[in-house]
Amino acid sequence: MTVPSSAADHGDDRRVFVKVCGITTPDDALLAAGLGADAIGMIFAASSRRITAGRARDVVRRLPPDILTVGVFQNERRERVVEAANSIGLRAVQLHGRESAEDTRWIAERVPSVIRVFTPGDPGLQRVEDYGPVQLMVDSPKDGDGRPFDHSILERLGINRRVLLAGGLDPTNVADAIETVQPWGVDVASGVEAKPGHKDPVLLRRFIANARSARWDPRSEADIGRPIDRG
Repeated sequence: MTVPSSAADHGDDRRVFVKVCGITTPDDALLAAGLGADAIGMIFAASSRRITAGRARDVVRRLPPDILTVGVFQNERRERVVEAANSIGLRAVQLHGRESAEDTRWIAERVPSVIRVFTPGDPGLQRVEDYGPVQLMVDSPKDGDGRPFDHSILERLGINRRVLLAGGLDPTNVADAIETVQPWGVDVASGVEAKPGHKDPVLLRRFIANARSARWDPRSEADIGRPIDRG
C-alpha cells in the first residue's frame, strides 16, 4: 500500500493533532498516514491489539518520516521501555499504567517524547508537574473499552498543559468532543476498527475528516510542557 500524494501536511501546528492507536500491520499504518493522521500507536502491553517487536520495526521502516511512531506500554520496567523504543526506532512512548513520576522522568530523559496517560479521577492529574516534560493524555477509566467519559471534567480540572483526549472517540462524536474540550489532540483505536487490531478505511477517513472540520481554537498552544515532535 502506498501513501496517497494528497496526504496532509503533518507539520501544521494550526490543526488538531490526530493519533491512531492499536495499529498492528504496515498496511493500516500507511492507511492512517495517507488519510492524514499525525501519529500512529502500537501496543506492546497485553491487548487484542498487541504487536510484536519485529512487526513494529517493519511498520516504522515503511512509514514516512513525518509520522510520529508511538509505543504503548503498561506497567513495564523502565529499562525495558527505553530498550524497546530505541531498538525498534520509536519516536515516542506512551505510558498507560501505574508508572511512577520518578520512572516517567527517567524514561523522558532517554527517549524523544513521552505521553503519560491519566484517567479523569486520577490524583496524578493534580500533580502532573511531578512527571516532568511529558505530553498529557486523558483516557476513560477503563482503557480500551471504547466508552467515552464526561468531558466537562477536564474543564473543571483547569489543567495548564496540552491535552490529548482519548476514550470512546469515533467518527460520530469526535467533532463534538473537540469543540467541548478544545484539546491539543485526539487519540482513537476501537472507534475506527472493523475488528480489534484492524482498521476500517471508511471509519478512519470519517474520523480524521470530522476531527479536522471541528471548530478548534488552539488556545493550548501557549501551554507549558514539552510538545510532541510533529516531525
